[in-house]
Amino acid sequence: MRTSDFDYQLPAELIAQEPLADRTGSRLLVVKSERTERSEKSETPKTAVHSTSTSSTTSPTSLTDRHFADLPDLIPANDLLVLNTTRVRPARLLGTRPSGAPAEVLLLHPGRDGCWVAMGKPGSALRPGKTVRLGEGILVETVEVLDEGYRLVRFVGATAEEAMARVGRMPLPPYITRAAGAVDRERYQTVYAERAGSVAAPTAGLHFSAGMLAELERRQVRLARLDLEVGPGTFRPVEVADPARHPMHPEQFEIPAATAAAIADTKRAGHKVWAVGTTVVRALESAAEPGGTVRAGRGETNLLILPGYEFRVVDRLITNFHLPRSTLLMLVAAFAGYEATMAAYRHAVEARYRFYSYGDAMVII
Repeated sequence: MRTSDFDYQLPAELIAQEPLADRTGSRLLVVKSERTERSEKSETPKTAVHSTSTSSTTSPTSLTDRHFADLPDLIPANDLLVLNTTRVRPARLLGTRPSGAPAEVLLLHPGRDGCWVAMGKPGSALRPGKTVRLGEGILVETVEVLDEGYRLVRFVGATAEEAMARVGRMPLPPYITRAAGAVDRERYQTVYAERAGSVAAPTAGLHFSAGMLAELERRQVRLARLDLEVGPGTFRPVEVADPARHPMHPEQFEIPAATAAAIADTKRAGHKVWAVGTTVVRALESAAEPGGTVRAGRGETNLLILPGYEFRVVDRLITNFHLPRSTLLMLVAAFAGYEATMAAYRHAVEARYRFYSYGDAMVII
């Protein structure tokens, strides 16, 4: 397949700029994967009448419009829901150069010798020896230029953690055109976030409230957790014609022993593993053994999942709507099937779903 196969037209007004008042208030598009369709057809007696009813006259029978609040009705008891508990750092730092001109620093992760690896703009403001003043007596000094334009920076007047706490902003994606505000400190974060380490939210998880998680457990849906640190590569466009040649940036993950055991128990009992977001898919599939068991512990993944990939662990996927020509959309197409995915996106545009981080969701069954 070609990168251009994953293009689609999206009106700008469908890109969600604000979170909804209620986390669970978004819409939910239920997509029946092509492998599920094939399985159901193989099990349907030839004399049976197959229903062709649908919620939209223009969408195939594999699509159903629901609301995210309906999700507990869709997950059977004893299935396993896996969450990514990473926490987003307020890692966007706005400052000024000695000339007074603006500059920006985005912290990625700790580096060596007490320094941090960062990105920034303009590049001329982040040359070795140059400083950016953040306010409150805090300076960021560039120590070294690294590969791919990254910088090694050190802080003067505060630690990196203190700087983020005092002047840091949430690193909203570039397609959200407004400035990050106080609401984003809470809403660009899942309710179950734990250890800070990401520069972007695992956005499928933004739809869950504490009340919904409690309701799922009341219905005997099992919950498990892992941690994958979402890096800046999640927004990196695929710029080559052959997506298989796209370089994936590595991301760190950790899968607790309890999660690996819960997956093994679920599979052994014949129940399903549901991934909340593409980050969970990448972590689980990267740690998967050939038989579908999952290795516990820390690891690093640069797994690129394209159509044709054979999933070993994940049976169901909850996700948001993703950018055209992105590796995230390609992963969804690998999971649901290419035709089913592109039909779902056409329907979502036609039905005026909200797109991207603060937008609506889909579940692939």
